Amino acid sequence: MLEALKKIFGDGNQRHVNRMQKIADDIEAMEPDMEKLSDDELRNKTEEFKQRYQNGESLEDLQVEAYAVVREAAKRALGMRPFNVQLLGAIALHDGNIAEMKTGEGKTLASTMPAYLNAISGNGVHIITVNDYLATRDAREMGELYSFLGLTVGLNLNGMSKDEKREAYAADITYGTNNEFGFDYLRDNMVLYKEQMVQRSLPFAIIDEVDSALIDEARTPLIISGSASKSADMYQRANAFVRLLDNEEHFTYDVKTKGVQLTEEGINRAEEFFKIDNLFDLSNVSLTHHINQALKAHAAMHKDTDYVVEEGEVVIVDQFTGRLMKGRRYSDGLHQAIEAKEGLEIQNESMTLASITFQNFFRMYDKLAGMTGTAKTEEEEFINIYNMRVIAIPTNKPVIRDDRADLVYKSMDGKFRAVVEDIKEKYDRGQPVLVGTVAVETSELISRYLTKAGIKHNVLNAKNHFREAEIIENAGQQGAITIATNMAGRGTDIKLGEGVKDLGGLAVIGTERHESRRIDNQLRGRSGRQGDPGVSQFYLSMEDELMRRFGSDNMRAMMDRFGMDDSQPIESKMVSRAVESAQKRVEGNNFDSRKTILSYDDVLRQQREIIYKQRFEVLDSENLRNIIEEMIQTTVTRTVEAHTSEELDENWELDKIVDYLRANLLEEGDVTTSDLQGKDPEEMINLIIDKIKQRYNEKEEELTAEQMREFEKVILLRTVDQKWMDHIDQMDQLRQGIHLRAYGQNDPLREYQMEGFAMFEEMIANIEEEVARYVMKAQIRSNLERQEVAKGATAVSGGQDQSAKKKRQPFVKKDSVGRNDPCPCGSGKKYKNCHGK
Repeated sequence: MLEALKKIFGDGNQRHVNRMQKIADDIEAMEPDMEKLSDDELRNKTEEFKQRYQNGESLEDLQVEAYAVVREAAKRALGMRPFNVQLLGAIALHDGNIAEMKTGEGKTLASTMPAYLNAISGNGVHIITVNDYLATRDAREMGELYSFLGLTVGLNLNGMSKDEKREAYAADITYGTNNEFGFDYLRDNMVLYKEQMVQRSLPFAIIDEVDSALIDEARTPLIISGSASKSADMYQRANAFVRLLDNEEHFTYDVKTKGVQLTEEGINRAEEFFKIDNLFDLSNVSLTHHINQALKAHAAMHKDTDYVVEEGEVVIVDQFTGRLMKGRRYSDGLHQAIEAKEGLEIQNESMTLASITFQNFFRMYDKLAGMTGTAKTEEEEFINIYNMRVIAIPTNKPVIRDDRADLVYKSMDGKFRAVVEDIKEKYDRGQPVLVGTVAVETSELISRYLTKAGIKHNVLNAKNHFREAEIIENAGQQGAITIATNMAGRGTDIKLGEGVKDLGGLAVIGTERHESRRIDNQLRGRSGRQGDPGVSQFYLSMEDELMRRFGSDNMRAMMDRFGMDDSQPIESKMVSRAVESAQKRVEGNNFDSRKTILSYDDVLRQQREIIYKQRFEVLDSENLRNIIEEMIQTTVTRTVEAHTSEELDENWELDKIVDYLRANLLEEGDVTTSDLQGKDPEEMINLIIDKIKQRYNEKEEELTAEQMREFEKVILLRTVDQKWMDHIDQMDQLRQGIHLRAYGQNDPLREYQMEGFAMFEEMIANIEEEVARYVMKAQIRSNLERQEVAKGATAVSGGQDQSAKKKRQPFVKKDSVGRNDPCPCGSGKKYKNCHGK
């Protein structure tokens, strides 16, 4: 569709370039004025711009003058004067678009102008590159320019401590890789104290090699995997304990809510069985959870009704349709509890602590821009997913590279022999050659051919970025033969050595077509930079993967008919067009695939944003009592409504409400069935909430206000993190099996959205219920401290704010008293029946 419209109306690129050229002309016109300024006067412009921005001028109002300042500063600090085309690229970047600038056209210098302009706002600018080497190089080299203008530069690398990262993010302009920025975002949403966060907001990012970050890596999510210890043993012990219990005596089961609660006798039995003093001590949170899930597995989940066992696995049965829901797992450890009940192998618990795709991470920025040598072929995707146009920037000097038609051979062996022959001929003349391969294996195969032929060469397959950049930089020297995977050395310029221009410049040889035209164009673009001479040639064979996928059989038969052997290639524009058509089809398939992944990830994105926003509010709030009281209110309302839904009030299950309150929120006798009789549901809820607030106040009086506030945060953070981690795992399980729904004429994406939403609502209800229970029931032990629910495998070591931790450690009740021990007050009663109420 987009292609058809372009043919009728043109793609508008020239119109954009013409508009930007007017701005560039205004910048050019300021050059004489800027040259007159001293270094200090030029530097003082930064403070002037900041002041004008604070006074209400927009960045667009300041753009022409700011760009003119950066251009003059670049001449003085770097000895480099941005060309007119670099001004055009810089304007496209500030507009939040992609500047397609050919290799060697100076993208790095062009990015300094929009980075400087947007840094004036004080919100920070992120410049994102494909590897640590380029981030380090650009921060060092361009940092001289920013420092000259009075701005600070940060470098965000893997392995840095939190303090170092925080300092890097506090700078006006921060360099780093897409991985590191994404992981820092996830890690920031797992911290226990607000002071441990490293990122500020996500205002503006300029992504170098934007097609690599937003398209090639779009399908790879960033995942922080946890080192949560396996708790199979705990499930088995909880299962063994629950088998000893009797209904009504040791626990009560509520059919309507599928809720199961231990009775007072059941609690005593648990404390004896597990040899503990107090089941509700904070140190026993995990044990209580496992017991509850084991109870639910035995009392509420019935084999061949709620689930079946198939091939050693528990498979959920859809309660509405009776279909088996393969790929779905019960959340919150219930699935593992059922596995223990059925004597099956217990699957590992969730190990994913946090995840996000690059697509959704970068879409969180207020403004996004990018630059690359090749993006026009993917413009539709950039517009649809990121709302970014691709503006093709003219080259400073015309491209005079000779792009030759593809040579197609019958077999792969024939093709490689021809490639080696071509390389040898150029090597003998001293012309440098860059050989591009699609796979690492191919580069090693050609290396063996060249070694056999006695040709000295370098092999590069994207394993060491620092060595990689050095090899690529020297690939234009006389006699240099470099074999590289197509993506190796991206972002590094190949400058021609002395006398190489006279030999025809750098020769680029492609050993097969990539499934994306963009990657082929990237390889071609290594040659012919800045008006240099150069040549590019692709060698193909009928056995190449792309040719096999798109019907090379007919062409092969034709070659056989004409008696053509391996030494005679077909050189035909028709073949090249057929290959390009095949590439377009593959690109279309890949685009659809990425769009589908994004549609699924959008479901989790909405949930992630809600959880992360609420989690930050928890960290940022001084007092969480209002939030917790709302959770308690919701929990109580849900319970009362579940048991008063019958029209006739004599059918209301008031005893079930009382059982629930005793087990989860209040002490025995606080609310009785007689208290609830004759009241409507709203009156019941008000009565219960008044009792709970009374208990809450009593609990707060036992502690200092500071201790109570910290206790609330500990409970809330631990519960949210545990439930969210488990939810991510359940969503992943659902995602893996959801495609099977298509066999039942259901749209898998719609099913995923509906079930994902239901699972999220269930998780929120579980969080509210568990927080309510532990705030009201848990006894605070000494040295209360926030704890991570699991250690992230990718977490950076060091950098924890120890002072913040020490300041917030209440010390309560040095002597832990068991619930069944004599009360220390000397009354002679058990602690649980006296001051332990």
